[in-house]
Amino acid sequence: MLSLTFKNLWARKWRSMMTAVAVIFGIALVAGTYILTDTTNQAFDQIFNESLAGTDVVVTAKSEVDQQDGSTPAFPAKILKKVDQVDGVKVAAGSIFTQGAILDDKGDSVGGGFAPQFIASTGPRVFEAVTYPQGHPPTSAHEATLDEAAADRADLKLGDTIELVGTRKAVPFRLVGLTQLGGSSFGGSSIAQVELPVAQKITGKEGEYDQISIAADSGVSPEELRDRVSEVVPKGLRVETAQENADRNASEIRDSLQFLTIALLAFAAIALFVGSFVIFNVFSITVAQRTREFGMLRTLGASRRQILSTVMIEGLIIGLVGSLLGLLVGYGLAAGLSAVLKAVGAELPANSLQVLPRTIIVSLLIGVGVTLVSSLIPAFRSTRVPPIAALSENLEVGGKNRVVVRTVIAVLLGLLGLALVVTALIGGKDGGSGAAQIGAGAVCVLIAISIFAPKLVSPAARIIGAPLERFGGLTGRLARENAQRNPSRTAVTAAALMIGLALIAFVTIFASGLSSSVNKVIEDQLPGEIILQGQGGILPFPAGAVTVVQKVDGVEAASGVRYVSAKVDGKTASISSVDPADIVKVYTVEWEEGSDSDLTGLTDGQIVIGNKLADSLDVGVGDKVTLTSQKGQKFPFQVSAIMKTDSIALAGEGIISQSSMARDFNQKSDAVGLVKLDTGADLDQTQTAIEDALKKQDFPTVDVLNQGELKDQQKSQINGLLAMIYVLLALAVIVSLVGIVVTLILSIYERTRELGMLR
Repeated sequence: MLSLTFKNLWARKWRSMMTAVAVIFGIALVAGTYILTDTTNQAFDQIFNESLAGTDVVVTAKSEVDQQDGSTPAFPAKILKKVDQVDGVKVAAGSIFTQGAILDDKGDSVGGGFAPQFIASTGPRVFEAVTYPQGHPPTSAHEATLDEAAADRADLKLGDTIELVGTRKAVPFRLVGLTQLGGSSFGGSSIAQVELPVAQKITGKEGEYDQISIAADSGVSPEELRDRVSEVVPKGLRVETAQENADRNASEIRDSLQFLTIALLAFAAIALFVGSFVIFNVFSITVAQRTREFGMLRTLGASRRQILSTVMIEGLIIGLVGSLLGLLVGYGLAAGLSAVLKAVGAELPANSLQVLPRTIIVSLLIGVGVTLVSSLIPAFRSTRVPPIAALSENLEVGGKNRVVVRTVIAVLLGLLGLALVVTALIGGKDGGSGAAQIGAGAVCVLIAISIFAPKLVSPAARIIGAPLERFGGLTGRLARENAQRNPSRTAVTAAALMIGLALIAFVTIFASGLSSSVNKVIEDQLPGEIILQGQGGILPFPAGAVTVVQKVDGVEAASGVRYVSAKVDGKTASISSVDPADIVKVYTVEWEEGSDSDLTGLTDGQIVIGNKLADSLDVGVGDKVTLTSQKGQKFPFQVSAIMKTDSIALAGEGIISQSSMARDFNQKSDAVGLVKLDTGADLDQTQTAIEDALKKQDFPTVDVLNQGELKDQQKSQINGLLAMIYVLLALAVIVSLVGIVVTLILSIYERTRELGMLR
């Protein structure tokens, strides 16, 4: 029987290979995802370990609230004196490493897309992890270095001028060195280094450090020194060995990249789900076509179990071959995905591609498992072939009860799917659990439709085939009748394509709705004609930029908006701050309880809270709430009004005054600036005047957009994401098209005598 199985596969090798395609694409995405993320994780591990060369113990601040930019709070520089006095400390030095902007001599960003840029300080040679392929470290307040990859991207060379932007105006520096960190790649990130006092001034951290690096005396272990240092520093600081710090940072990076892994694996699941329909259909057709063969085997003494084993072994071999080929394709796909991310400005650091044993094992298990499960029902059908089938030309195997069973299963699955979707939406579930429940419900509905679809094939073929029969004559009639001949086969073939196209339609409609929602927010919430934002809409910009804009002719009002993540009575929320004097001129708030006067009269210690957050905290106007900062400090605020918020409200989930934001949260940079023009002012002329004024005052990282340009920018970002989704969904559509081709090939083989008769 085993020999017969291999002969059957070889005799139908092209059919087998095309069936394997249904597995290849899905496994390629699974393998490619794991290869890409494992490679990235390994690269980050290497970066963090190499960056701590010469360091035994690290002191950093704990973050009570995670910020959107991943930053951690700075801490007083005076703590370094306490650390210096600890027994066993050989060398200790403070440093700065903060997100900022790096510009070339033309004022353009040296980075690309969404890749971050950092301003860092130099330090004692013992802690210097970078090497200098060209040049040397900064030796004056007007010199800086830049990582070699960023310099290559921006076509910069030694002696050129770069500008660094932190919380103040852009500052020019002469490029005196190009740096490299071991053999690691930073991806699209860019790092500029200046002397410590300069870095502190640029980033607004005078008298503060982001980190203290410590080297131990000989004979003192990192663990011993860590414990000693922990006894002298405040509780709000974290003291770790260098290895612990590297491991924690690498773990945080892995967690932040989980969304990419989950998203790619979701598309892999879609491709495999579609592929399972193709595999099921191919095995169903081949089992039906081999009825006489199975009947002959039964006549010769083969048992039901042997017949079942024959079909299952075929599935096992096809799944194994498809999985192995999928692994090879996945290796190339990982390189392709990395190139795509680089093209959209989200380059990930990577060295050589990493293929871990886990990737191989998981890919083989999933590929073989999907194939075996998909071929299980056809395999069981093959066991019901009686010996008499060897003498029959057309014997229908199976009973009429199957139709009833299928209908019941379809109805139950459909009801279950609808229930899952409705309860997720009505129950207000959000985040991963809500999306997972809706996804599970959608899968149940799609399977239910696929099971019930055979009942729709005959009437659908009659309607669709009517014009073909009328204008195509006998050929059209034969095509229609053949589609109706085996409704199950037609339905399953169409179901695979249906799923891919349904997902594409859903994504297109969702993206269109999202774009419309963004446009509505811009139109409804921003009465001002001009919006200021950090270059590319990524970085914050110095607060002084808004002051410059306020003085431009034709500007009636300009107000900056700052953001910080804080805990409000224990719940993490996005909090914004505004200038009460001008905010109502440039921003429209929809009120649930309150009015614009509550916003213009906003004082220190007051907060305007969003209705959703207020409901979740069960608070109202006049109640007290406690805001916890990133450093763990707690500040009491009184709810002065309640505004209506939605998922993309510019004001976040709460509004406080600018002075409260600066005093309590140390946030002094604007994320957005809103500008309203004087009545009758020319939009184009005023926009140009604002751009000129900002450049003249050394604020080159501020983008000046009118509403139309802001809409186009948001639409472009949505379309970029949509294009990536379409590419990934195309794999599922390709699988379904392969299924259609295989089905047609098998149908032609089945109709050989009929087609010969027609000739």
